[in-house]
Amino acid sequence: MLERTLRFLKNRTGLIPSINKLSCQSFSTNIRGGITGGDQVAQEKVDCVVIGAGIVGIAAARELSLRGRYVLVLESASTFGTATSSRNSEVIHAGIYYPPNSLKALLCVRGRELLYNYCCEHDIPHSQIGKLIVATGSSEIPKLSHLKDLGTKNGVVGLRMLEGFEAMRMEPELQCVKALLSPLSGIVDTHSLMLSLVGEAESSGTTFSYNTTAISGHIEGNQMQLYVTERTNLENSNGETPLHPQLVLIPKLVVNAAGLSAPALAKRFHGINHSIIPPAYYARGCYFTLSNTRVAPFSHLIYPIPEEGGLGVHVTLDLDGQVKFGPDVEWINGRDDITGFLNKFDYAVSGERVERFYPEIRKYYPSLREGSLEPGYAGIRPKISGPKQPPGDFIIQGEEAHGIHGLVNLFGIESPGLTSSLAIAEYVADRYSRL
Repeated sequence: MLERTLRFLKNRTGLIPSINKLSCQSFSTNIRGGITGGDQVAQEKVDCVVIGAGIVGIAAARELSLRGRYVLVLESASTFGTATSSRNSEVIHAGIYYPPNSLKALLCVRGRELLYNYCCEHDIPHSQIGKLIVATGSSEIPKLSHLKDLGTKNGVVGLRMLEGFEAMRMEPELQCVKALLSPLSGIVDTHSLMLSLVGEAESSGTTFSYNTTAISGHIEGNQMQLYVTERTNLENSNGETPLHPQLVLIPKLVVNAAGLSAPALAKRFHGINHSIIPPAYYARGCYFTLSNTRVAPFSHLIYPIPEEGGLGVHVTLDLDGQVKFGPDVEWINGRDDITGFLNKFDYAVSGERVERFYPEIRKYYPSLREGSLEPGYAGIRPKISGPKQPPGDFIIQGEEAHGIHGLVNLFGIESPGLTSSLAIAEYVADRYSRL
C-alpha cells in the first residue's frame, strides 16, 4: 500500500516522480525504537496523517477532511476497523457512568447526539432500545442511585429509577430489586457506520493506506517526522535486527489514533518526554451468544452494576435479534511493540470460560438454561489504568502537554469510544485543525 501512499503524495504535492529519485536521509529504527545508521530513505512533506483506521481514526480523518485538510490514514491491517472497533458491544451509551466534566462524560453525551443524528441522516442501522441497569440485591441500590446522580449531572435526560416489579413487568425474564432506566441508550451496526464514514472521508479527499505502519519517528526543528513501512516488513522482522523505514513523512499534523498500540508508538517518537505517556494495560473480554432461542428473552439492554475493569457481563441485542452476553474482564500482559502494531493478540474464546458466565448472568436472568451459551468473540480494551485502580479518563494530548508542534496523541480510548467517536473527532479538529 505504500504505492498508494506515494500516489496520494504525488497528487497533493506534485513532487514525487518515483521513490528512488527523492532526496534522502540515512537512518533506520530498531525494534526498540532506537535510531541507527542505515539505507537512504525517501522523505516527503504532507498535510495531515492519522495513524489508525479504527472508528476514532476514521471519524477524525473525515472531520479534518471536511474542514479542508488533506488527510492520509495509515493502517497496518488490510482494512479498517479490525481491532477494538469490531470487537465490542456495539452499544450507544447515554453518558451515565463517568465523572462529571470528564472527557468521557462530555464526549459521550455530545457523541451520542451526533451519532444518532448521523445514523438517521445516513440510514445507518441502529435502534434506541433503551437500557436497564439492575440491582440484584439491596447492597447494590446505593450504587444504582449514584449512577443516576452521575448521569443527571452529565446532562443525561429521561433517567428513571424503577422498583423491581416495574422493571420485571417490562422484562418478565428479569430478576432485580431495583433498576435504572436509560431510554437514550441504543445499539448500532458498527461496520455500516465505519463504512459510511470511510466513504465520506474519501469523498472529501482522505486517502487510506492499508498494510502500512507508522513504526517510529523523531522530532526535528520541533516538527514530527514519521517512519513508515509496509506490514510485510514487520511480519518478517525477527525483533532484533534494525528495522528500516521505507518512507519518512513530514506532516503538519499527526493524530495518533492507534488504539491498542498508541502508547507504544508514542514512546517510539524520539524527542517526546516519556513521562507524559500513560502506561498501557489490556483487558480482554469474551462474549457468548444465546443459542436455541427463537425469541430474545429481553427487549432492552440489561446491565449489572459495573465491576472493576468494565461494565459487567451484560445483555446486548444486535440488530438481527441475536442475544450476546459479555464482556468479562481478563487482564493480560502487553506484547512487544511490533506484535502490538500487527494486532497479534489472542482473540480466541475458550469454551471453558463459559462456566464463569452462568452464575453472573443468573443473578439477573435466573432462567438461563445450562448449555445455552456458545462462544462468540473476544475484544481487548486499551486501558490506561490497571487492576485495583480507578478507571482512567480519555487522554487527548496536544502540544500543550508534550511540547511537540502538530502531534495529537489519543490514549485510553476504550468504552465509550464508539459512542464518542464523532465528538472526539470534533474535539480534535476544533483544537488542532489550524496547525
